[in-house]
Amino acid sequence: MDSSDDAAVYKIDEQNALVQTVDIITPVVDDPYMYGQIAAANSLSDIFAMGARVATAMNIVGFDGCNHPKSVLKEILEGGQSKVKECGGVVVGGHTIETPEMLYGLSVSGFVHPQKVYRNDTPRVGDLLILTKPLGMGILTTAIKADMLSSKSVGNIAYILSQLNFEASNIMKEFSVSACTDVTGFGLLGHSAEMASDRVSIKFDTDSIPVMPEAKEMADMGIIPAGTYNNMSYLKQKVRYTKEIDDITLYDAQTSGGLLIAVDEKDAQMLLKNLKNAGYEHSSTVAQIIEKEEKALVV
Repeated sequence: MDSSDDAAVYKIDEQNALVQTVDIITPVVDDPYMYGQIAAANSLSDIFAMGARVATAMNIVGFDGCNHPKSVLKEILEGGQSKVKECGGVVVGGHTIETPEMLYGLSVSGFVHPQKVYRNDTPRVGDLLILTKPLGMGILTTAIKADMLSSKSVGNIAYILSQLNFEASNIMKEFSVSACTDVTGFGLLGHSAEMASDRVSIKFDTDSIPVMPEAKEMADMGIIPAGTYNNMSYLKQKVRYTKEIDDITLYDAQTSGGLLIAVDEKDAQMLLKNLKNAGYEHSSTVAQIIEKEEKALVV
């Protein structure tokens, strides 16, 4: 709890540990099947960040039955099930209640070897940080709700949001990885601050951070979610700025974001290549772990 790690790990025996997490989100796209896929991908991601494999998942649903037919609920659940199945898991039930706003997510259980758990706050000085998905999804899902994006842009965004971190998690196990987390509601800098903890600092190469181009355009128009502003307000005291920068996407609250992987510098190039070959085309080396400074983050 003190490190705000991505999931709970309960040791069963010397070979097995149970990994558990839960997450729900409101709709980020209009299509119910795609919404189900995105919500499931978001929920499953914490298991992958810990280096675990998914076993079972249970649906958690708040359904607005007054304004939507049951066929919408069916599509949402089918979308979620497709993503659980994609990573080898099984949906074993769940719980549904009536709510005035749609909610969907999963309670997920998985397994990992107790000695092979990836923590979020154990990076080594000298390691490089690789991010597997682009930033800007909080801004863009806000723009989608305001109907300010083209159907082509929405389709591209939905694809990235629904992409599982499953293969990325499997790939990183082949390399000397010291820590991992996934970038979600606290944004890139928020989750990086958790990674730095009070042990190290993280120096970013802002020119290398992948950002969806539409996100900067929308941000310039003021289409920014409240969570992003909250992140900025909280994190500014943890950042040392080396140059003038005005990029709110660094603080943007993400849904179903990428993995942030701390890897030995000698392995970084090959890990990055393998991630891109596996379909994580936006993957990029975004920072380096350095000796602890007064501030946790250097931008």
